[in-house]
Amino acid sequence: MAILETPTGLPPKSVSALRRLRLVSVPEAISFLLLLGCSVLKRTSDFNAVPVMGAVHGVLFIMYVLFWADAWNRVRWPLGRAALLFVLAVLPAGGFFADRALRREEEAGVIAARARKEQHARRADAEKP
Repeated sequence: MAILETPTGLPPKSVSALRRLRLVSVPEAISFLLLLGCSVLKRTSDFNAVPVMGAVHGVLFIMYVLFWADAWNRVRWPLGRAALLFVLAVLPAGGFFADRALRREEEAGVIAARARKEQHARRADAEKP
């Protein structure tokens, strides 16, 4: 499986783990960009919001890492894909790219789960006398 391929047949808990990671990836990226902006403002003016934004970004980054570890455990990504998604959390706008890749993977998992459900229903209907 290539790094950017999406797996099929994800169980519901894996899709939930991907959804949680997606939900925190964009706010984490926004907070990182805001922290960088606050850092520049701190150096160029009297405005100092770095302690507040640093704390907000720190909490969001820790959440991202925890959700990333949970998703890696549930989805069983190859090492390259897991490393890519971790590195994206460290880049200033990487969370936006992580969100895009995770959305595709989540949608593939949802589609596969629906297909399994329909196939199971068809089998049940076929077995009825």
